[in-house]
Amino acid sequence: MLTGKKIGVLMGGDSPEREVSLRSGMAIYRALERRGYNAIAIDVGRDICNVLMKEGVEIAFLALHGGYGEDGSIQGLLEVMGIPYTGSGVLASALSMDKEASKKVFLYHRIKVPPFVVFSKEEIIGRQIYRDLCPFELPWVIKPSKEGSSIGVSIVRDEREITAALDSAFKFGKRIIIERYIKGREIQVGILNNRILGSIEVRPKKEFYSYEAKYTPGLTEYISPPDLSPDDLRRVEEIGLSAHVVLGCRGATRVDTIISEEGDVYVLEVNTIPGMTETSLLPKIARQSNLEFDALIEEILRDVVEG
Repeated sequence: MLTGKKIGVLMGGDSPEREVSLRSGMAIYRALERRGYNAIAIDVGRDICNVLMKEGVEIAFLALHGGYGEDGSIQGLLEVMGIPYTGSGVLASALSMDKEASKKVFLYHRIKVPPFVVFSKEEIIGRQIYRDLCPFELPWVIKPSKEGSSIGVSIVRDEREITAALDSAFKFGKRIIIERYIKGREIQVGILNNRILGSIEVRPKKEFYSYEAKYTPGLTEYISPPDLSPDDLRRVEEIGLSAHVVLGCRGATRVDTIISEEGDVYVLEVNTIPGMTETSLLPKIARQSNLEFDALIEEILRDVVEG
């Protein structure tokens, strides 16, 4: 039934994650072609509405990372146009992209997140943040409230580093988050169609799992499955599934968590359109379940009709 539909793979856009999105989108497009689908690759611009109508796109496969691709904007456009699409809907996408909002939802549902505070630029001007506004000690993680791929993220260990970290984060939005830095093991949990797909531990060779570490081969060690006890692995993966569910997500997501040295599991964020590049984590996780890349793409697509 789906092989007769015109599928538009939406990629690119104008977010800071454009290049990664193009790589993800082309990988998805080639997988659909190999499986015999009638697919077209579309680099999304401001004329996307006209392009979708001109090309007769019947299903949108979303490969847009960051920006309006993950914040519910493109999802809302597709809803208005009556075009089914992969992944989470408008509200779940918006909540997941907005780390401030998603953290508050997690706390309501008793899912642990690192202690945090949120500021606009106006709230910070003229204040002594270290002494007056943060209820926790250094080190901190400072990052934009609405970005992905660790863009604009800094780890601050010294008060002298705060200004530069704030300037970096504010380049990517009007609100920033300051979190208490949690030292521990980073475990990424893959969710597919409301079931646990598996998980993977990332061990970056640099200070943290930065944009460079994510997309440069050789800069991160991947442990798949994570080297955890069966009970700890089950606990982390169930928390990952809970984070996906409470935000109302659909399709494929990747939930980023960290296990502290004390054994506490914290959710960092939910990625509603995970990367699909050669170094991306969700395809690595899927292989644990003997789900190769092309089959993973097909499963994501099927949820559009069956979900």
